[in-house]
Amino acid sequence: MKINKAEIVKTYGKNETDTGSVEVQIALLTERIKNLTEHLKKNKQDLHSTRGLNKMVSTRKKLLDYLTKVDINRARAIKTKLGIRG
Repeated sequence: MKINKAEIVKTYGKNETDTGSVEVQIALLTERIKNLTEHLKKNKQDLHSTRGLNKMVSTRKKLLDYLTKVDINRARAIKTKLGIRG
């Protein structure tokens, strides 16, 4: 369940130190969302983590909306790579 941040940055970033680009931020958030979703399947009453999950999903949506405004082709590519609906 541990997120391998360096691997995600290497895959989606422009170089190994590119942690600030929108694609990398979306990929890291997606990985954290997947891990937290698995946690919440086991612990249904963990309301604090549910709030954190909702916050991360909202942040990812805002980043995707921004990327769609800037470059729709990059937004479509990252959505298909990560398997994000919408």
